[in-house]
Amino acid sequence: MSEIRESTLNGVKKILIKIGSGVLTRKDGLDLGIIEQLVEEIAQLRREGYQVVMVTSGAIASGRHRLGLTKLKSMPEKQAAAAIGQGRIMRVYSNMFRKHELYVAQILLTMSDLIDRRRFINVRNTLTKLLEWGVIPIINENDTVAVDEIKFGDNDQLAAMMANLMETNLVINLTNTEGLYDRHPSAGKRARLIKLVDHVTPEIENAATAEADPVGMGGMKSKVQAAKKITACGIPYIIASGKRKGVLGEIMSGKETGTLFLPIEKSLSSREYWIAFTLRSRGKLYLDEGARNAIIQRGCSLLPSGIVKVEGEFKIGDPVICFDMDGKLLAKGLVNYSANEIRKIQGLKTSKIEQVLGYKYYDEVIHRDNMAVTREDLG
Repeated sequence: MSEIRESTLNGVKKILIKIGSGVLTRKDGLDLGIIEQLVEEIAQLRREGYQVVMVTSGAIASGRHRLGLTKLKSMPEKQAAAAIGQGRIMRVYSNMFRKHELYVAQILLTMSDLIDRRRFINVRNTLTKLLEWGVIPIINENDTVAVDEIKFGDNDQLAAMMANLMETNLVINLTNTEGLYDRHPSAGKRARLIKLVDHVTPEIENAATAEADPVGMGGMKSKVQAAKKITACGIPYIIASGKRKGVLGEIMSGKETGTLFLPIEKSLSSREYWIAFTLRSRGKLYLDEGARNAIIQRGCSLLPSGIVKVEGEFKIGDPVICFDMDGKLLAKGLVNYSANEIRKIQGLKTSKIEQVLGYKYYDEVIHRDNMAVTREDLG
């Protein structure tokens, strides 16, 4: 066991395991042998005292195979296939975990379940209670109703959001490759497995291909993007092969299996993460140097006096992104005033707000408690 792996795994109690379609399925449908193998390994983790949350893919692929279809062209076809496949996957998981005297629970989500803060907390409370009962939650996107506006994009991104929601201690992303390579594995001997990533650099992102598995949605690029989000809230993240027998035991014993992404030291709180990565921005604010320094260096709220330009149409409570006048990303936060109101009070002192608008909700356009600061991909 390396010192880094040992320190990373020390104190881990709650693990999120994401399993990709490329692991769960094969040409003729679900790969029952692989699923049984992974269920046995997860059951062993439970026997060792770990809490486990699962994010599973494969519903669309499973439904397509059951219907004997080679290709799904339209969204209704994919959603209908998901309706068939999701039931099959849960039945398989339920039967296999029952052999180990473990119960599972199905959780189907869309982005709208997490964008609303009350629903976000309700989901967290439900999952927490299931874990207290010793039940293994199995989470998937609700593909049967999801449309572009409420889709996570793929289950790598769903796993990233669930890791924050559940405040897990470790995320393991099981895929059909051994981990992240410095180039596409099709390059043969020239491709080298990257065992440790302490920071996701542009070079690391460029090494990840967007090419997805034929039965999946997200390629390695999506997994690296998920790594940035997961490590941003202080959670270590491992990409490893789900087809490798004993993979979970190897990881938890400290072997250098797969690629380990280390968590960043200055991590986001759960609420900051929710603002930064779950909410989709509705507009932009451009700030002068004084406002920039107040936010970045002194940890202050955003006042109207520091706003130079407003872009977009948004309402009170909507998330917006803040930039400096050079276009550098500064923060993302929830506004106390609408776009039209901010255009009227931008550049003014707080004492002038009521004089201009005829009322004043707050002194701050964005309060510091409703702001996530300086991340590269807050959009």
